Amino acid sequence: MVIEKAVLAIITTNRETVSGGAPIFICKDFDELQKTAANLEAIIDGIAHALSDELFIIVKH
Repeated sequence: MVIEKAVLAIITTNRETVSGGAPIFICKDFDELQKTAANLEAIIDGIAHALSDELFIIVKH
């Protein structure tokens, strides 16, 4: 299966700001947010994008 043009994951420190169908990862602080985004980016072969200081998404272009 090939996935293209999709949000693969959402990573946040503020659980109240997110919902939806992609997997959501809740982190305790900004450092954990960055580490989780970097690891998921490599694991699921996507690209991490910071939408704010408390929200990253991993997408497949």
